[in-house]
Amino acid sequence: MLKVILKGHDCYYGIADILRMFFGEISEDREKGFVTASDAPDITLINTVEDDGSSFTEVMQNAKRYVFDGVPLEAGREVRRSLYIALSDITGTELPWGCLSGIRPTLVASEEDSAEELAKKYLVREDKAALGFETSREEMRLLGLVPHDDLNIYVGVPFCPSRCSYCSFISEDISHHLGRLGEYEAAIEKEIRALAPHIDRRISTLYMGGGTPTVFSDEQFARLLDCIYSELKIDPGCEVTVEAGRPDTITGYKLDVMRSHNIGRICINPQTMRNETLAKLGRLHTSEDIVRTYELAGEKGFEVINMDLIAGLPHETGDDFVDSVSKLIKLGPGNITVHTLYKKRRAALSKATVLDREESRGDIDAAVREGYRLLYEAGYHPYYLYRQKDTGHGLENTGFAKGDTGCLYNVAMMSDARDILSFGAGGMSKRCFEQAGSASKHRVERCPTVKDALTYIRGSIEAAERKRAFFEL
Repeated sequence: MLKVILKGHDCYYGIADILRMFFGEISEDREKGFVTASDAPDITLINTVEDDGSSFTEVMQNAKRYVFDGVPLEAGREVRRSLYIALSDITGTELPWGCLSGIRPTLVASEEDSAEELAKKYLVREDKAALGFETSREEMRLLGLVPHDDLNIYVGVPFCPSRCSYCSFISEDISHHLGRLGEYEAAIEKEIRALAPHIDRRISTLYMGGGTPTVFSDEQFARLLDCIYSELKIDPGCEVTVEAGRPDTITGYKLDVMRSHNIGRICINPQTMRNETLAKLGRLHTSEDIVRTYELAGEKGFEVINMDLIAGLPHETGDDFVDSVSKLIKLGPGNITVHTLYKKRRAALSKATVLDREESRGDIDAAVREGYRLLYEAGYHPYYLYRQKDTGHGLENTGFAKGDTGCLYNVAMMSDARDILSFGAGGMSKRCFEQAGSASKHRVERCPTVKDALTYIRGSIEAAERKRAFFEL
């Protein structure tokens, strides 16, 4: 067991973050002042912050000291850096994002003047520093297109036709609650109708996500869209995106209904173009279905189609992932989002399978780099990026766009710098308050909605009242 004793500070969160990146499960004892990792070498470290703000990590067994030779960062970042230096030496492992452990490395990158400075200061690998720096600039540009006083809407549908083995996001899959979709659609309508009369702010973006929103019947889906457009003030300049997701839920009728409302952005997400993997994951479609649905959407006139892939999936190799990237590039969607498999709390996949520290599925890090190279070569550029805990190989999720097609809602939502009003079960509404003296840092207040869809059905009006009070509408 490895133990880290905190001295001169109480930055438990930062210490735990770095330990988790190297060893997985950790535990804290704040009364005694230490953090431990059980699946780690039997070593005791002391992580110290001195009066001048500098930090060092010392090995108790041999008094070896690790310190960064440079200007100290603020305490929360400084303790991460000195502990990272120590653990990298002890384990012989360097992580792609160095000592950056947060969800939004682009926020840190936006503070630097170059990718080289980001790499040097936070020990980030050269290719990731370049990616983070470039993406941060595009995120800031796109965020500037979403006025701070505007509202951004999320409509959540936490149902899918089947549960993928890597996913725990949805509350219930439709196979267990075939009769509940109509009730859920009616509940969202009630919530929208209760709040809409009180909304007097312009709506910049609206994102209908899930789950799979197109899991509704044709009639239910049309009714919900009609409610959204009749109740909410959606002007022609509002960016509207529908995460259609599964091709087995997309019909020509639903595509026509979306186009009749001038919706030009949808997601059709294969996750992989390998049929054997799709079947083993529990997805009820083939790669041929993906191509057929994509072509139909193009014929219907959708301007931007996003397609998601996941690197590091079980049942396939890094080469399979690169092959999927190549196949999507040939289709030519406006956006391609590359996710790296991560451990979701209630997913069927174990953490060991997700992290795959033995690289049984090949070098996923190298496969992602090759996928990115192909995307750049094909004219795509990164426009938003985020990371998640327990992600395999220390990697990230990156949205790529052709031309000026980046999704404004994605940037607004991930930035924690724009207000989000969420309808539906499991949604997170938030208010973001600008901080004096900083254009990039905001104070964020959050208002969650109950995750369980059946509980939401019974209480959607109460959910609306909580959000009305939260937004002071």
